Amino acid sequence: MHLSLKFFVLSFCLILHFSHSYDIADIKYAKIETCRGCSLNRLPEVKKFVMEDAPFYGSLEVKFISGAPPELILLSDKNEELDRLPLSNLSRQECNDLLQSKGFRKEDKKEEF
Repeated sequence: MHLSLKFFVLSFCLILHFSHSYDIADIKYAKIETCRGCSLNRLPEVKKFVMEDAPFYGSLEVKFISGAPPELILLSDKNEELDRLPLSNLSRQECNDLLQSKGFRKEDKKEEF
């Protein structure tokens, strides 16, 4: 195998290993980063999830950033980013399923502070 190809394969394997080397128990918080307008308006299922479902999950924050595609960011108790997952190609139900698969539970009503 050519040296540059070996380096590429090794680099790719390391990226995969370190980008997903966490346990569900390591996830303490999450945030969704997305724009409020254009790209979210083109994704009606994701928009319904962000606006109607996300507020009912504890330890989940929605942060609106102009022009940002919708992503779920999983965080440790030290606020370290564990993973970043795109939501653009998911349905509303798949977004909910994804959060629940990461240990988040949907509450019956939004918590008041």
